[in-house]
Amino acid sequence: MSGDESTATMAREGSITFAGNIIGKVFGFLVVAVITRLVSPSVYGLFILSTSIILFVQAFGNLGLPKAIDYFVPQHLSDGDPDKARGVMVVVFGTVLLSSGIVAGVVVLSAGVLADAFEEPSLRIALLILSVTIPFLAVYNALLASFSAIKRLKFRVYMRDVIRPTVRLLATAALLLLGYGLLGVVGGYLVGLAVAIVAGAYFLWRNAPRIVAAETTRVSPRPLLWYSVPLAFAGIIYIFLGQIDYFVIGYFESSEEVGIYRVGYALAANLMIFSSSLGPIFKPLIAEAKEDTAAVRTRYRTATRWIAGLTLPITLIVAFGASAYLSVVFTPQYTVATAAVVILAVGCTISASCGGPDGTLLQGLGYSRLVFINTTVLLIINVGVSVLLVPRIGITGAAIGTASALTVNGLLAVWEAHRYHDVHPLTRDLGKVVFAAVPAGLGAVGVVLLFDSVLAVAALLPVVVVVSYLATLHLTDAFTPEDADIAAQLSPALERAVKMSRRR
Repeated sequence: MSGDESTATMAREGSITFAGNIIGKVFGFLVVAVITRLVSPSVYGLFILSTSIILFVQAFGNLGLPKAIDYFVPQHLSDGDPDKARGVMVVVFGTVLLSSGIVAGVVVLSAGVLADAFEEPSLRIALLILSVTIPFLAVYNALLASFSAIKRLKFRVYMRDVIRPTVRLLATAALLLLGYGLLGVVGGYLVGLAVAIVAGAYFLWRNAPRIVAAETTRVSPRPLLWYSVPLAFAGIIYIFLGQIDYFVIGYFESSEEVGIYRVGYALAANLMIFSSSLGPIFKPLIAEAKEDTAAVRTRYRTATRWIAGLTLPITLIVAFGASAYLSVVFTPQYTVATAAVVILAVGCTISASCGGPDGTLLQGLGYSRLVFINTTVLLIINVGVSVLLVPRIGITGAAIGTASALTVNGLLAVWEAHRYHDVHPLTRDLGKVVFAAVPAGLGAVGVVLLFDSVLAVAALLPVVVVVSYLATLHLTDAFTPEDADIAAQLSPALERAVKMSRRR
């Protein structure tokens, strides 16, 4: 695939995923808004605690194999061998169903012990019901990876960002209005996941003709496991990393603090939306070109600069408007998470901008063991800092632990990509993008200082930041010819705007 074709594919499929992420985020916030208004923070915190446990243990069940799909399948399809591509998918789906079923059984047997450990009797019921989702999640993740592998991300979007959150929202609202409380929250989660899997299986059957019509070539599981097992351990660590804050807060504090922190984390995590939008298409594009260093370097730099350029203004909006948005979108009682949101926003931005789209660069290059080492370092930092600070400063300490780990993640990824593959994202054009955040940040400070109304801050902050940011990009001549090519894939109007903003 040529540079122009890869840029077009990245822009087109990334924009589809981005649109899906926006839809998914909207529905996600609606779900949280419904839950936080119909149940108490303690009930919501209990649900977060139970799903955190499920998400952690399910990583043991899938063995990291879904990640083998969007690494090996694109290579087999590029080589004109759909039979092997089908063989990879058969091995992955069959293996994860078996292994995740075993893990689900272990959760059922240990639900009472876990409930006693956290001193939350209702946790047992939630875990018994949610144990069903462990094999569901394994199949769900394998389906998502399949759509990335065949570069048909719109069906991934339909499944993950439209069908699942829509069904979950409707089911959760209905069950809560009927008075089911915690069971309603858990039931809505389960129904949304099940319907999404059915839809995803149908989409894959209808839209992967090369794989569906192919013969199943027997594929040895050894190379799949050789690649995926380090990622499985990395995934286990990474999921634990994502949930450790809830475990630590739940141990040292109450379930109410878990719920409050989860809301703050959800607000800050929106900053990863651009990185996660490019991640599903970026990995197969890197896997296809991993032997061509120049192509990898170009794709990496282009993706990183766009992620940084799109993320930085949102970071400023979230960081300076955290208190206002927590109060307006949720309720004033959640504003205690303001400091945590600001700290998490910084960590998320560094990780997304420095580490490449969704951390998939090293995976696409085949360095699965480096990914495992990185996540081990992340775990040590996050656990150590969180355990040290949460008993002293509460949820702010958990935020510091996560932000520290994310920062290390981004810096490690940059260093390792340069050390082992001679690629890095640091260019003059990237520097202009970063510099544009300075006047935009000053504008954000002015809005916060001049207006006392949370509604005024929430409304004006995005306008001031975005206008200041774009104006600085124009004045520093930050737009490049590649930007115009990418803009052309998104919108003719956007292409014209980028070309007019260029001075060279």
